[in-house]
Amino acid sequence: MAFTRMDQLTAGMADIDVIGDALAKRQADMPEVIRGMLRQLASHQDGFPVDQLEHSLQTATRAERAGASEEMIVASLCHDIGKAVSEVNHAAISAEILRPFASTETYEIIRTHQDFQGKYVYAFMGKDPDARERYADRPWYRLACQFADAWDQAAFDPNYDSYSLEHFGPMIDRVFASPRRDVQSWSDCNRF
Repeated sequence: MAFTRMDQLTAGMADIDVIGDALAKRQADMPEVIRGMLRQLASHQDGFPVDQLEHSLQTATRAERAGASEEMIVASLCHDIGKAVSEVNHAAISAEILRPFASTETYEIIRTHQDFQGKYVYAFMGKDPDARERYADRPWYRLACQFADAWDQAAFDPNYDSYSLEHFGPMIDRVFASPRRDVQSWSDCNRF
Protein backbone atom coordinates (compact mmCIF):
# COMPACT_ATOMS: atom_id res chain seq x y z
CA MET A 1 0.00 0.00 0.00
CA ALA A 2 1.36 3.38 -1.00
CA PHE A 3 -0.90 5.50 1.18
CA THR A 4 -1.22 6.06 4.93
CA ARG A 5 -4.12 8.50 4.77
CA MET A 6 -7.21 8.56 2.60
CA ASP A 7 -6.42 12.07 1.39
CA GLN A 8 -3.36 10.57 -0.34
CA LEU A 9 -5.49 8.43 -2.66
CA THR A 10 -5.62 9.42 -6.30
CA ALA A 11 -7.56 8.17 -9.30
CA GLY A 12 -5.94 5.21 -10.97
CA MET A 13 -3.94 4.14 -7.93
CA ALA A 14 -3.33 0.41 -7.66
CA ASP A 15 -4.34 0.72 -4.00
CA ILE A 16 -7.89 1.55 -5.06
CA ASP A 17 -8.03 -1.67 -7.08
CA VAL A 18 -6.59 -3.70 -4.19
CA ILE A 19 -9.12 -2.26 -1.77
CA GLY A 20 -11.98 -2.70 -4.24
CA ASP A 21 -11.05 -6.31 -4.97
CA ALA A 22 -10.66 -7.17 -1.27
CA LEU A 23 -13.99 -5.59 -0.36
CA ALA A 24 -15.75 -7.28 -3.29
CA LYS A 25 -14.43 -10.62 -2.04
CA ARG A 26 -15.69 -9.87 1.46
CA GLN A 27 -19.03 -8.72 0.04
CA ALA A 28 -19.37 -12.09 -1.68
CA ASP A 29 -19.34 -13.65 1.79
CA MET A 30 -22.36 -11.56 2.86
CA PRO A 31 -24.84 -14.47 2.82
CA GLU A 32 -22.68 -16.39 5.30
CA VAL A 33 -22.30 -13.28 7.48
CA ILE A 34 -26.10 -13.01 7.58
CA ARG A 35 -26.43 -16.69 8.56
CA GLY A 36 -23.87 -16.15 11.33
CA MET A 37 -25.72 -13.13 12.70
CA LEU A 38 -28.99 -15.05 12.61
CA ARG A 39 -27.38 -17.97 14.49
CA GLN A 40 -26.29 -15.50 17.18
CA LEU A 41 -29.96 -14.79 17.85
CA ALA A 42 -30.34 -18.33 19.23
CA SER A 43 -28.63 -17.10 22.41
CA HIS A 44 -31.19 -14.29 22.88
CA GLN A 45 -34.20 -15.65 24.74
CA ASP A 46 -34.99 -12.26 26.31
CA GLY A 47 -37.92 -13.58 28.36
CA PHE A 48 -39.90 -14.73 25.33
CA PRO A 49 -41.28 -18.27 24.88
CA VAL A 50 -38.79 -18.85 22.02
CA ASP A 51 -35.31 -17.49 21.28
CA GLN A 52 -34.92 -14.72 18.72
CA LEU A 53 -33.66 -17.08 16.00
CA GLU A 54 -36.78 -19.21 16.32
CA HIS A 55 -38.88 -16.02 16.35
CA SER A 56 -37.20 -14.94 13.11
CA LEU A 57 -37.71 -18.37 11.53
CA GLN A 58 -41.37 -18.32 12.51
CA THR A 59 -41.84 -14.81 11.11
CA ALA A 60 -40.24 -15.78 7.79
CA THR A 61 -42.16 -19.06 7.65
CA ARG A 62 -45.43 -17.21 8.15
CA ALA A 63 -44.45 -14.75 5.40
CA GLU A 64 -43.60 -17.57 3.00
CA ARG A 65 -46.81 -19.46 3.76
CA ALA A 66 -48.76 -16.23 3.12
CA GLY A 67 -47.22 -15.93 -0.34
CA ALA A 68 -44.89 -13.00 0.33
CA SER A 69 -42.16 -12.13 -2.15
CA GLU A 70 -38.74 -13.70 -1.63
CA GLU A 71 -37.34 -10.31 -0.65
CA MET A 72 -40.05 -9.89 2.01
CA ILE A 73 -39.49 -13.43 3.30
CA VAL A 74 -35.78 -12.74 3.76
CA ALA A 75 -36.57 -9.36 5.33
CA SER A 76 -38.95 -11.14 7.72
CA LEU A 77 -36.15 -13.54 8.58
CA CYS A 78 -33.73 -10.65 9.16
CA HIS A 79 -36.10 -8.14 10.76
CA ASP A 80 -34.54 -8.60 14.22
CA ILE A 81 -30.98 -9.39 13.09
CA GLY A 82 -29.92 -6.07 14.60
CA LYS A 83 -30.54 -7.59 18.04
CA ALA A 84 -27.19 -9.35 17.58
CA VAL A 85 -25.77 -5.84 18.06
CA SER A 86 -28.32 -3.86 20.13
CA GLU A 87 -31.91 -4.27 21.28
CA VAL A 88 -32.68 -0.57 21.56
CA ASN A 89 -32.12 0.33 17.91
CA HIS A 90 -32.31 -3.13 16.37
CA ALA A 91 -34.91 -2.13 13.78
CA ALA A 92 -32.66 0.59 12.37
CA ILE A 93 -29.66 -1.76 12.32
CA SER A 94 -31.66 -4.54 10.66
CA ALA A 95 -33.03 -2.12 8.05
CA GLU A 96 -29.60 -0.73 7.24
CA ILE A 97 -28.21 -4.25 6.75
CA LEU A 98 -31.02 -4.90 4.27
CA ARG A 99 -30.96 -1.48 2.60
CA PRO A 100 -28.39 -2.15 -0.17
CA PHE A 101 -30.15 -5.39 -1.13
CA ALA A 102 -33.86 -4.60 -0.79
CA SER A 103 -36.44 -2.18 -2.12
CA THR A 104 -37.20 1.09 -0.38
CA GLU A 105 -40.57 -0.33 0.69
CA THR A 106 -39.01 -3.38 2.36
CA TYR A 107 -36.38 -1.19 4.01
CA GLU A 108 -39.09 1.11 5.43
CA ILE A 109 -41.17 -1.81 6.74
CA ILE A 110 -38.21 -3.20 8.67
CA ARG A 111 -37.00 0.24 9.81
CA THR A 112 -40.41 1.09 11.30
CA HIS A 113 -41.55 -2.33 12.49
CA GLN A 114 -41.20 -1.41 16.17
CA ASP A 115 -43.83 1.31 15.74
CA PHE A 116 -46.13 -1.24 14.10
CA GLN A 117 -45.51 -3.66 16.97
CA GLY A 118 -46.29 -0.77 19.29
CA LYS A 119 -49.96 -1.64 18.86
CA TYR A 120 -49.29 -4.56 21.19
CA VAL A 121 -46.70 -3.18 23.63
CA TYR A 122 -46.36 0.61 23.55
CA ALA A 123 -49.16 1.18 26.10
CA PHE A 124 -47.12 -0.83 28.63
CA MET A 125 -44.16 1.45 27.92
CA GLY A 126 -46.04 4.74 28.22
CA LYS A 127 -45.85 5.27 24.45
CA ASP A 128 -48.54 5.75 21.81
CA PRO A 129 -49.92 2.34 20.72
CA ASP A 130 -51.18 3.99 17.53
CA ALA A 131 -47.68 5.09 16.45
CA ARG A 132 -48.06 3.14 13.21
CA GLU A 133 -50.75 5.58 12.05
CA ARG A 134 -48.11 8.20 11.23
CA TYR A 135 -47.21 5.97 8.25
CA ALA A 136 -50.80 5.41 7.06
CA ASP A 137 -50.23 7.41 3.86
CA ARG A 138 -47.16 5.43 2.83
CA PRO A 139 -47.51 2.94 -0.04
CA TRP A 140 -45.99 0.15 2.10
CA TYR A 141 -48.33 0.69 5.09
CA ARG A 142 -50.68 -2.24 4.37
CA LEU A 143 -47.80 -4.69 3.95
CA ALA A 144 -46.21 -3.35 7.14
CA CYS A 145 -49.49 -4.02 8.96
CA GLN A 146 -49.59 -7.55 7.56
CA PHE A 147 -45.96 -8.09 8.56
CA ALA A 148 -46.57 -6.86 12.11
CA ASP A 149 -50.01 -8.34 12.72
CA ALA A 150 -49.96 -11.67 10.87
CA TRP A 151 -46.28 -12.63 10.92
CA ASP A 152 -44.14 -10.84 13.54
CA GLN A 153 -46.34 -10.53 16.63
CA ALA A 154 -47.66 -14.08 16.17
CA ALA A 155 -44.18 -15.68 15.96
CA PHE A 156 -43.51 -16.72 19.56
CA ASP A 157 -45.13 -20.16 19.59
CA PRO A 158 -42.84 -22.95 20.85
CA ASN A 159 -45.04 -25.48 19.02
CA TYR A 160 -45.08 -23.74 15.63
CA ASP A 161 -43.73 -25.80 12.74
CA SER A 162 -41.26 -23.28 11.32
CA TYR A 163 -38.88 -23.88 8.45
CA SER A 164 -35.18 -24.25 9.28
CA LEU A 165 -32.47 -21.70 8.61
CA GLU A 166 -31.16 -24.09 5.94
CA HIS A 167 -34.53 -23.88 4.17
CA PHE A 168 -34.05 -20.14 3.79
CA GLY A 169 -30.39 -20.49 2.70
CA PRO A 170 -30.97 -20.26 -1.06
CA MET A 171 -33.16 -17.18 -0.56
CA ILE A 172 -30.47 -15.55 1.61
CA ASP A 173 -27.92 -16.34 -1.10
CA ARG A 174 -30.04 -14.70 -3.80
CA VAL A 175 -31.11 -11.60 -1.87
CA PHE A 176 -27.63 -10.90 -0.48
CA ALA A 177 -25.75 -11.94 -3.65
CA SER A 178 -24.95 -8.36 -4.62
CA PRO A 179 -26.12 -4.86 -3.76
CA ARG A 180 -28.63 -3.07 -5.97
CA ARG A 181 -27.11 -1.32 -8.99
CA ASP A 182 -27.69 2.12 -7.45
CA VAL A 183 -25.52 1.31 -4.41
CA GLN A 184 -21.94 2.51 -4.74
CA SER A 185 -18.93 0.82 -3.19
CA TRP A 186 -15.14 0.90 -3.35
CA SER A 187 -15.20 -1.27 -6.44
CA ASP A 188 -16.89 1.65 -8.21
CA CYS A 189 -13.82 3.88 -7.71
CA ASN A 190 -11.97 2.54 -10.73
CA ARG A 191 -14.89 3.45 -13.01
CA PHE A 192 -14.32 7.20 -12.66
